[in-house]
Amino acid sequence: MPADPVRAIADAVLYEGYVLWPYRRSALKNTQRWTFGCVFPRAHSEARAAGDDPWTMQTQCLVEGPPDARLSVTVRFLHVVRRQAVDADGRAVDRLGEHLSWEEAAEREIAPAPTTFARLSGEDGALRTPIAIAAGTAREPLPGVGALMRSWEPLDGVVTVRAERRGDELHRITVRIENTTPWAGGPRAAAQRRTLCSTHTTLHVEGGAFVSQTDPPERLRAQASACVNEGTWPVLVGAPDTRDTVLSSPIVLSDHPQVAPESPGDFFDGGEIDQLLVLNILGLTDAEKAEMRASDARTRALLERVEALTLEQLVALHGRTVTATRELRP
Repeated sequence: MPADPVRAIADAVLYEGYVLWPYRRSALKNTQRWTFGCVFPRAHSEARAAGDDPWTMQTQCLVEGPPDARLSVTVRFLHVVRRQAVDADGRAVDRLGEHLSWEEAAEREIAPAPTTFARLSGEDGALRTPIAIAAGTAREPLPGVGALMRSWEPLDGVVTVRAERRGDELHRITVRIENTTPWAGGPRAAAQRRTLCSTHTTLHVEGGAFVSQTDPPERLRAQASACVNEGTWPVLVGAPDTRDTVLSSPIVLSDHPQVAPESPGDFFDGGEIDQLLVLNILGLTDAEKAEMRASDARTRALLERVEALTLEQLVALHGRTVTATRELRP
């Protein structure tokens, strides 16, 4: 079992779809990445008639507890990073040894200061935390052959947290994420470099207990149904008998999901069968494995991890999924 099972589930959500099987840059399904939990720049979103690229994400859920119960909120997402290989003369090239020019991502985290329900209530009680990430570059030398140049665009926005009293020791929590990064127009792929990708929110309460949005008690069913969640869905996480933490996920999960202990690590296909993915990787040709190594540091690590599995570990994977439900619960 992972040391921090809540973090393990959050990481599985963060990297769901990061690179899909067959884990290579040339694969058709990997030509359009960052398909989960994207919060786009407002100007890009409002310019699209289809309304399919939202610039906001909202979580609403119920929590039982007194006004002095403390709430902690963490918003995590991926920030697209452009990776460009350059040779020893500084010329941009598509490939440099075991490295391909492509896109990867940096993990970002916004954590508003923990506070009580009482301080989050009322018109002026909302807690607003800015998202302010400057554009930047980084150089990774590759001695004797050149370097990898990484660059990222700026991100601006705000995370707003509110609490509304809905009854005796019952509050409705709202976490709203807005992307206000300047955008002057251009292709969607360029807009994604100023997008919060794989965005999700973790909420933790001390001195209170969250109400399941999936299966609320009858006395709170109407109030739970009135919660408005946009682009995400809150589920209880942690041990099955606990209600102090919620993960608001852009992919569908049940309450108290778990990472299968048999899983040998991240596959970026969290709902798929580990054994099938392992066998598919082992069945790649040498040329395909070489491209998998060159596509991304994470796919390289995945390949090395799979090739090192023992027969006992392979057998243990039979029929397991990364986010397997370990038992049936009423």
